[in-house]
Amino acid sequence: MISRRLMQGGLAALSLLPWRAFGQNNRGSFRLMQGPLLGAIGPDHVSMSIRSSAKTEARVLYSVRPDMSGAKMSPAVAVGPEGHYFARLDVKDLTPATRYYYRVLLGGEPERLLRNYEPASFMTAPVAGTRTGFKVAFGSCAHTQYHPVQPIWDAIERASPDMFLWLGDNVYHDTLEPETMDAMWAKQLNIPNLQSLLRTVPQLSIWDDHDFGLNDHDRTNPVKDAALASYKRNWANPSYGLADTPGVFYKFSYANVDFFMLDGRYYRDPNDQPDGPSKTFLGARQLQWLKDGLKQSRADFKILACGSGWTNAKGHGGDSWASAITERNALFDFIRDEKVEGVVLLSGDTHIGELNAIPWSEKGGYDLYDLVSSPLANENSASFLERRPERRIRQVYFSGTNFGMLSFDSAVEPTLTFSLHNESGRNAFAPMTLRASELKNGVSTWLAKMDPLSRRRWDATQSGKPTYSGG
Repeated sequence: MISRRLMQGGLAALSLLPWRAFGQNNRGSFRLMQGPLLGAIGPDHVSMSIRSSAKTEARVLYSVRPDMSGAKMSPAVAVGPEGHYFARLDVKDLTPATRYYYRVLLGGEPERLLRNYEPASFMTAPVAGTRTGFKVAFGSCAHTQYHPVQPIWDAIERASPDMFLWLGDNVYHDTLEPETMDAMWAKQLNIPNLQSLLRTVPQLSIWDDHDFGLNDHDRTNPVKDAALASYKRNWANPSYGLADTPGVFYKFSYANVDFFMLDGRYYRDPNDQPDGPSKTFLGARQLQWLKDGLKQSRADFKILACGSGWTNAKGHGGDSWASAITERNALFDFIRDEKVEGVVLLSGDTHIGELNAIPWSEKGGYDLYDLVSSPLANENSASFLERRPERRIRQVYFSGTNFGMLSFDSAVEPTLTFSLHNESGRNAFAPMTLRASELKNGVSTWLAKMDPLSRRRWDATQSGKPTYSGG
């Protein structure tokens, strides 16, 4: 039972109690095996996921004051073997753009091993539709076997993003054994220097092949439903698919930006299947959901995030949108024909940092930019030497791990600046800024956005010379 003194005094009251009073039952002390991991965030709510060491109930104690005075309590959520000891905790009726301090309670008391630390905190989102500055970090490909320490998280935390987006290959299951999936998530999500970021910055995610099934896996994955169930236990995303359409796709808004997080695996036809109008990447229902959402959106920017790359660089049969180029092109034509402005693409997977453009201005639309960050914690790849996306706006970064940053600003007009950062937090290549006014039909920007080296190499290819003869 939660004491009146705890409810009234927050931490001041908690500090007066002996540690043995906290989080115990007749089988020992309750402990957090994972989390708290912040997830869905809005102007008036936040969600988080946790995993307990034993059957109990979990709540969130929260306050606008760092000493936890005047703290309130979220509703109790049962934690037990039926849900593999996971719980999703929802805190509601919050104030927009406000910092809150919080502790997770197990069995009505603070988790014993965290009680001597300062409470964690989070910032609620601004009112929907507000034009304000904010930052979103993103990345993909975190492999604990290759990188068990992962210093990239320290650099991300120093960059102080308002949100972090995991774009797939967030772990490397590479298994058809459902029993091992939660264990793999635990291995990644318990990386020590990741914990502070998980507890203070909202984390939203989608998957790619290695956290969905086997390498390059698609709709034929025989354990995709088990993989989805494990995914949903570990991540507190805003939603998962539709009532009649399972998957990890969803939409959320932050300020005056809409994010469409896509599932490029659950319904995807095999890469080696011949391309054509009948071949699908997203599946008919998800594709229609995306089109409907784009038509309805009035946001300055519409971010389309997918684990697989958007360009044609990998060619027919490649593990990217290049394997379903007919569906990709039809989607881009839809954006043009419906006059949907402000679309920007995000992706991962390639084990290099990239900034590419798909010049739909040449087809009556506007240029679509694919902003790529990979890997967070894995080896780099040299396969880019044999691949040619439609346009390279920056030369690839392949000298180590990296993360991307989207910096939104509306001080003068709505802009998005993309920067790629190395493990030390430094720029991996020159940032690029897009104005919302540049992302509308009839505007061509790709040539002006190229850095000098990319321009020289582009000119070399146009004169029939090898790409890398341009410097």
